[in-house]
Amino acid sequence: MSDSFTGEIQVYGFNFAPINWAQCSGALLPISQYTALFSLIGVVYGGNGTSNFQLPNLVGSAACSQGQGPGLSPRNLGEVFGENQVTLLSGQMPAHNHVFNSWNQPDATKRSNRPTNGSALVEPSQLQPFPRPGAAPNTTFSPSMATGYGQAGPLPHENRQPALAINFCICLNGIFPTSG
Repeated sequence: MSDSFTGEIQVYGFNFAPINWAQCSGALLPISQYTALFSLIGVVYGGNGTSNFQLPNLVGSAACSQGQGPGLSPRNLGEVFGENQVTLLSGQMPAHNHVFNSWNQPDATKRSNRPTNGSALVEPSQLQPFPRPGAAPNTTFSPSMATGYGQAGPLPHENRQPALAINFCICLNGIFPTSG
């Protein structure tokens, strides 16, 4: 591996930081022990700036480039943004409906808990929580059967992209980078 720059962040597929590196988990470090790193990152990621400074915290977060791309919001170095959960209100959802159909599958051998083409879960008279005694086969339920909010009203839902847990580490002591 080549020599690393102080402040360089690398991704590792193992669960510890190599020698002269620290995990990017937001740890507070003493300025007196890491003056070179402090001179590069200062208190961009936190700390009091007099006796300590904070490493970047990428635990549970995705990395993002600083600056502004076409059509994107401007992002500053060290800025934290985004939400883990979001509650959508009815005004934020496009108008739509849900159609529920009921049909009779007279062949009991085709009734299963995993419907396939031409099969059904249960007979209309056994539907739960809305049993339909004497229901006509091949019927569409009322559109009011489902509402936009569900039974408990608007609730937050998970809002994270699929991710793979890996280890981000920052070089504590390496070659001091120079701008070119």
